[in-house]
Amino acid sequence: MAKHTRVMLEIGPKGKKIVAVAPDWPGLERGAKTAEDAIERLRSYIPRYSQVAKLAEMDAEFSTIKNFDIVEQYPGTGSTDFWGISFAFSNIDKQAMSDETLERELALMQACWRFFDDVRKRVSAEMQKGPRGGGRDRDHIVRHTLSAEQDWAGGVGVQVPDDAMLTDKALKAYRDAYCHGIRDYHSQGKWAGTRAKWPLRFLIRHTAFHTLDHAWEMEDKDLTT
Repeated sequence: MAKHTRVMLEIGPKGKKIVAVAPDWPGLERGAKTAEDAIERLRSYIPRYSQVAKLAEMDAEFSTIKNFDIVEQYPGTGSTDFWGISFAFSNIDKQAMSDETLERELALMQACWRFFDDVRKRVSAEMQKGPRGGGRDRDHIVRHTLSAEQDWAGGVGVQVPDDAMLTDKALKAYRDAYCHGIRDYHSQGKWAGTRAKWPLRFLIRHTAFHTLDHAWEMEDKDLTT
């Protein structure tokens, strides 16, 4: 039976960009200039996100989604307007999570990692360039994605060694530590971060989004085919 999934709208303070966020599917977020366009962009990415749901063994549940219910609209930040990416916390982000909900969200975040790893191993090293030859190649995108995540991991007490991203074994150890750190903070009822504080639900969905956004970027710029 077809069902609806919840969607939140994060609205930039100047109304330049709006981001549609599916809070029950970490990483499924898309921005545009209007709410209608953001929702349609989100809808267009359902087939791509289905690969993540399959990796998390939630494809049967995900395949029933046909429509969206707008359940919350909340103010974003200047970065929301500039990048068209979610940078603010919704009321749903701030809600307490059960252990079961946490494990479901972590499973989807880990599926995003697995999808990212698969993409980076199969796409071309050189990426399609944008206007005037601009744009990053694969290894630059990978380094950027993993480096940004290292900063967020510090917010749940994970100290990442310099070689954490150099081998598959070290990368797995780091990601296991990241998930363990999130579980530990959840058990203590703590938000992530030292100075700036992030709800754990936001940390998970932001990590998942950043991972997927760059995985899809690599797919779109792949020169293999």
